[in-house]
Amino acid sequence: MTTISSHTTPSTKTSETVEFIQRIRERVATVVVGQDVDVERLLIALFTSNHILLQGVPGIAKTLLASALSKTIDLEFSRVQFTIDLLPSDILGSEILDQRTNLFQVNKGPIFTNFLLADEINRAAPKVQGALLEAMQERKVTIGKETFKLPAPFLVIATQNPIEQAGTFELPEAQLDRFMLCHRLDYPEPDDEREILRRNMKLGVRREESGAVVRTEFDTLEHEPVGSSDDLIAAMTAVQDVYVSDTFLEHVVEIVKRTRTDPRIELGGSPRAGIALIAASRARALIHGRDYVVPEDLFALAEDVILHRIRLNYEALADGMTGAIVLQELLGEIGNVDASS
Repeated sequence: MTTISSHTTPSTKTSETVEFIQRIRERVATVVVGQDVDVERLLIALFTSNHILLQGVPGIAKTLLASALSKTIDLEFSRVQFTIDLLPSDILGSEILDQRTNLFQVNKGPIFTNFLLADEINRAAPKVQGALLEAMQERKVTIGKETFKLPAPFLVIATQNPIEQAGTFELPEAQLDRFMLCHRLDYPEPDDEREILRRNMKLGVRREESGAVVRTEFDTLEHEPVGSSDDLIAAMTAVQDVYVSDTFLEHVVEIVKRTRTDPRIELGGSPRAGIALIAASRARALIHGRDYVVPEDLFALAEDVILHRIRLNYEALADGMTGAIVLQELLGEIGNVDASS
């Protein structure tokens, strides 16, 4: 894949954005240990004003990570624990009769925020999951006969446990496609886990009135932001200025096309997959201090962007194939074509 051959000196605004990103990383690192890639994926979603699904087993700091990021920027944050008995009005809001005036008043729900943490999203019924579709795509909510715009930026950070299936509802393809990234978190490395345990042993006790409780990692979150909304706007603007070569564009088109033509894949990537791959690559380039994309961006992000948008057919599944294996083979073919050209 061809990229810009000469190094471009970052502008002053880009340098300021890189410093802003570094401050965020340092602040999050005071709470969450060894999750640099996970933080990077959240920043990509934030800087492109898109949504992200965090997938992993319980106890690997999915919720803590989202909460820590929300505290680093001066933006509003809401958390909704999804359960089987949750109603759409519990998220969107509802109309309430004011008995004094005998008129209906709109009571806005927790979705009217900048960061919405949808914890264990697959535990809610399909009707509730569907209620998020309009908000995620159009950034607006309809309550009764009125339509309200959501705050800007608006970002859904959803989590789900891929192992436990009891009491869960699989997200439909239409909603999965709304998530720019589906990032899979893994267990920490041994050195990181040792540091997690050391920090946990030092948390101590917090006094509350006449009693006390043992502190958790959530108690260590600092509420003093390291950046303002202006810093965030500057970062979002800088992403739009990141250069994408025609060759990079062609490779994105090619990899998405191959997900549609491969005989092992029943459902291929939509045009939104290509849009997301380029947008995410531009944001990743900025996070790494570049104002142009490189092949590494595409290969690093392809799994998070594409894998949740494809479905293997029955024959491929019966042969023991997985979406990750097929996608890596397709990426390898793209790389081989580029190396031979």
